[in-house]
Amino acid sequence: MDYGCERARQIQVGCNGQGSGVTFFKRAVQCLRLVVVAGVLTSGIGTAWAVPKETSTEKAEHLRQQANPQLFKDWTFDKDDVGSVPKGFAAVASGAQQQGAWKVEAQAAVPSAPNVVLGTSSCGGCHEMLVAQGFQYEYPDLVVRIQQEAGSAAGQVGVVFGMKDAQNYYATLVDVSQKIIQVVRVIDGKESVLGRGAIKVKPVEWHTLRVQRNTIISKDFVETFFDGSLALSVEDQALGVGQVGMLVGGDASARFDNFNAAPLYSSRPLSAPAAY
Repeated sequence: MDYGCERARQIQVGCNGQGSGVTFFKRAVQCLRLVVVAGVLTSGIGTAWAVPKETSTEKAEHLRQQANPQLFKDWTFDKDDVGSVPKGFAAVASGAQQQGAWKVEAQAAVPSAPNVVLGTSSCGGCHEMLVAQGFQYEYPDLVVRIQQEAGSAAGQVGVVFGMKDAQNYYATLVDVSQKIIQVVRVIDGKESVLGRGAIKVKPVEWHTLRVQRNTIISKDFVETFFDGSLALSVEDQALGVGQVGMLVGGDASARFDNFNAAPLYSSRPLSAPAAY
């Protein structure tokens, strides 16, 4: 923005100079060209993102690709090796001072025995993510069972979706101890909170988090459910098709089980029924 403004001031000074005849005409043409260039420089600054929005053609193609039975996936982690990262997933970190780990852990009293996934994080400004490889969703329906470790007062657990890379993604974050849920958007590594709300935490050991990204006409929105109740709904269209996964952030430790992902197709009518 400073560069564009400086160019505009320089152009104005140059155009105010005196001249006559052919010299004046040439100077006027040069000033007109510079004004156009300066306008382009100043108009685009502050709005460009590292990840461009989808065009209507790209969105239609992505929706066509979602009609794929292989995108209906249920990960139980029960056949994965204990102590290792589950097969088909990759650990990805975002933010400064990344210090975390993911591994399969054996437990008897879990939603689906015998294995769960343990995720840990020990930094205040980062997200540790476990991302499914080879799965891309435009409008995902994600469900996961979570158990947050006692004492993780400043920690967050949740899911990531619409992920382009470690610097561009959506995430739904839950702080069970503070009874807060929020949806964030990360673009070029910069986090924006799209919405925040309170949750009702049931007195159970394992909680259920469900996140749906849907579309109706020209609006995209994200709805989050915690322990079966709608907790938050936000609108955003910045990111399109992307990867999905699980997440821990802050000083947190949490276990995950029964991670389900499926493409979501809206069943809502495109217009209200006609009045008679």
